[in-house]
Amino acid sequence: MSTKIGKVLRNTKFHLVIIGLSAMGASGVSVADPAPGPTGATEEVRSSITLHRVRGGRGSTTMLRETTEDYGPLLTTGERIKVGTQSGLSKPGLADVLEKSSSLDFWFYEADVILYNDDDNDGFYHGIDLLFDVDTNFLSADIFAVLYLSFEGGPWNEYAATEDFTIFGSSGGDEYVIETELMSGYLTGSYDLLIEVFDAYDGTYLTSFGPDETSELAYLPLEDYNRDAPIEVVVVHHHGGGGAIDQWFLSALVMLLVFGAIMKIWRRRNDALVRIDSEAPCWQSSVDQKQRLQK
Repeated sequence: MSTKIGKVLRNTKFHLVIIGLSAMGASGVSVADPAPGPTGATEEVRSSITLHRVRGGRGSTTMLRETTEDYGPLLTTGERIKVGTQSGLSKPGLADVLEKSSSLDFWFYEADVILYNDDDNDGFYHGIDLLFDVDTNFLSADIFAVLYLSFEGGPWNEYAATEDFTIFGSSGGDEYVIETELMSGYLTGSYDLLIEVFDAYDGTYLTSFGPDETSELAYLPLEDYNRDAPIEVVVVHHHGGGGAIDQWFLSALVMLLVFGAIMKIWRRRNDALVRIDSEAPCWQSSVDQKQRLQK
């Protein structure tokens, strides 16, 4: 009986040692693995959700509409020129001619940006609230605008476009407000913003406004919603060092205590069976005989 118990104990201790070593090894691998660092260029598809407000500023609900935009991966390297913008796709030489004459017929009276939604409180936002006011020498004009972001001085990336809307001369009541939440595909970093304006009738380029014209559209700290996740704070109460190894040691100790209790119960039960099945010892037999004789 004792030989079998010893084998069980040795096998169990061996398995516990193997489990403990495996656990510590896994813990060591997880500690040794480097934490993911900041990514560079991304292959993520960019997506955003935009609210449009025409006339009345940020407090207006006139022509309120929501749109969803999907674009290709964010371009992060290369020269920041207008080759990839709508105006850069115009006929050769046409954009230059229109840009020279646009200052006479169309111009920006103001452009203002408010950033919002910083869920992890790291100083980078995934919401862009852009208000701009375009004026013209004409009594009225139907236009639309295309918006771009440049990551760390890289190429321009279109991120939203307005609806067609009407401006009235130098009126101050025809601002356009466009609120965009960057949902995915936008790395954490500094962005510049560019606004290009086009004729709604034939798509002719009219004018633009960007970081070269105002600092309001430069060095915007942005990131997408997926990178703006709140930081989960985990509080661990412990006495002394050791980290994950202490936890595994404590688990192994609990397992040993439980196993010891089970073996103690098992041993008591089997000892009782041995006493029942075995012959009585000599001293007990002689005492029994004397008691029978006295009776």
